[in-house]
Parts: sequence; C-alpha cells; structure tokens
Amino acid sequence: MPADRLVALLLLLQAKKQLTAATAAAELDVSVRTARRDFEALGMAGFPVYSVPGRNGGWRLLGSARTDLSGLTTGEATALVVAARSRSALGDPSTGSAAAKLDLALRKLLHALPDPVREAAEAASKCLVVDRTSWIGRTSDTTPCRLEFLQVVQDAVVATEQVKLGYRAANGSSTQRTVDPLGLVATGFRWYLIGRCPSGLRTFRIDRITNIERLGTHAARPEGFSLAGAWQELKADFRSRFGAVRATGLVSPGALDLCRWMLGTNLSVGQSAADGRVTIEIDGPTPRAIACQVAGLGRDVEVTSPPEVRRELSRIASELRSTYCDDQELPSHPDPPPSVPEEPRDGLERELAAAAPSPAGWTGGMQHTCPRRR
Repeated sequence: MPADRLVALLLLLQAKKQLTAATAAAELDVSVRTARRDFEALGMAGFPVYSVPGRNGGWRLLGSARTDLSGLTTGEATALVVAARSRSALGDPSTGSAAAKLDLALRKLLHALPDPVREAAEAASKCLVVDRTSWIGRTSDTTPCRLEFLQVVQDAVVATEQVKLGYRAANGSSTQRTVDPLGLVATGFRWYLIGRCPSGLRTFRIDRITNIERLGTHAARPEGFSLAGAWQELKADFRSRFGAVRATGLVSPGALDLCRWMLGTNLSVGQSAADGRVTIEIDGPTPRAIACQVAGLGRDVEVTSPPEVRRELSRIASELRSTYCDDQELPSHPDPPPSVPEEPRDGLERELAAAAPSPAGWTGGMQHTCPRRR
C-alpha cells in the first residue's frame, strides 16, 4: 500500500475526527476493503487508531491525539509563521496572489501540527499586523532602514517578555525605558513596536531603537487587547492631530486621480459642481502644509476656503513669480493658435494673399492634404 495514501488517510482522520470505511474509500478512491486494511495498517504502525462498532461507528484517533507529520518544533513553527508574514510585508503589492497562496499553505501546515505547537504558532501570528498604508494614508515607504534589533524585539513579543530599550525620538532626544512589548506592525520597510509604558500605549520605530535588553520578566498584556484594533486607534489619533485644518475646494476631473495619489486619505471627494468640477476636502496640519501640497497642481485645484489657505497659496504664487518670471507677465493660458485669414474678396487681394508668407505654425485651416497610399 502506498505510504502517501496512509498519510492522506491520517490527515483525513485528524480533520474529520471520525471516518467510516466507506467515507475513507470515497475520499481516497479505493475499495471499502482496501480502506479497512489501511486503517489496520495505521494501527500496526503505532498510530492510536481504533474502530467504534455500531450504526454510528467508524474509525477514530484515541482521545484528541494528533500526529505531527512536519517534524517542526514549537520554535520552528513559530519562526516560520512570523517570517512568512514578515516577508509578505516586504513584498511587492503586485505579488498579492503569491502571498495569498503562501498564507493558505501555512494554514494547511498549521492544521496538521499537534495542538500545543499549533497554538503557539497561531499566537505568534497574532503578534504581527501587516499594513501597506502609512500614517497619512499613502502607500507605505519602501526605503530599507536599519532593523538590527528587529529579531530581538520579535522574540520578546512572542515570548511576552519585558524589554529595556534605548530610543531616539524624531527630535533627536534619547531615552531609556522599560516596555511591555505587545506586537509588531510592518508597513513596507518601516517597522513599529507597539508597547505599553507607564504613560500608556506607545509606538516605537524599530530603526530608532539604539539598544535593547530582554529582562526575563513577564510582560502584562491588557485584557481583550487586539493588536489590529490598537494600531487603527493609534493611526486615527495621529491623523486627528495631523489633520488640524480642513480646506474645501474644487478639482478638475482630469486631475482627480493625481490628487488622490498625492493626498491619500487626507483627501475626501464629494459631488460634481455645476461647472463640471468635483468638490473636495483636504486635511492637513497647517494652512501652509495644505497650500504646499496643492500649489503644484496649478489651476486644476481651486481652494475656496478657509482664507488662510488661500493667502498661503497667493504668497507661494508671488514667490514663484518673483523667482522664475524675471519681471515678465505670466501667461494666463497657452498661446492660442493663429487665426485663419479671411478669404480675399477681389482679385488684387487674392494676389497679395498668395504672395504673403503664411503665419508661423498655421497650416492653412482645413486645406490639409494626406499622402496618397500606394
């Protein structure tokens, strides 16, 4: 009897808890007699398989026994799950189907593991959130950064162990603090540790950690804590502080996609206005920040309020004019094409018109000729 059929039968038994010989025969495409022999072969090989007589009987594994067919230890299974999810965070969004297949393969592997190993691996999986959007909603940064302490942080998160870390803030100040590590968040090449400090939940960029030490003490985890939920709350809090000003305006339909790309989730798109343009709202930390973002779009975006943003746009326009225009007037629109001359009314005018050179760039109105196909 093929060994792969016995492995398949064992996996079926682990998944369905109880199998009749007829069901196993249908699943494996063998006869009922062959299926019975396979069950007996499993028992002779040392697997705790036994038969239950009666109308509702069948074959079962003793108790809740499960057999590890992978040979993975708890540590190996945990590392595999975390590494696979981490890799999907660093991957190209265009390879989404491959990431989905990898996730499905991992789920199948976890299903075949013994309960203690599977539970540990699933717990490790819940300690990592993958988010492809940054704090302000654009596609996350894909510039690699220093991650020399990522493995240490990851191990401490999985082991629920307190750490003492040195951290350099964005303003350059350095601190030392004891943190209960609760989970990791991967956004492209940017990684964050979500941890609990005496002041509450905090996020720490992994590339700003200057030193780290595992303390060997248990890290307290808040009751009912959800890593994904905590991450969304932290992002929402950041955006509420980041988006302290809201501007309203109008955008031409042709520039709407560019606006979405530039402004991310700071842009809210409304209905079409009477002139065909689309109403929008833009969130930002200051009037100047919003003006700097939309100034490069020129006439495609018109900010209607608040006045502070309009004044900033006017100031930027004046600075650009004085820097680049050399005291010349800015053209309000591209040069129009030259007008088509009127048809001469008498013979003299026809002769003068024939002798006069054509205006630069004018091709004679509708009198284009196309090369004849040969």
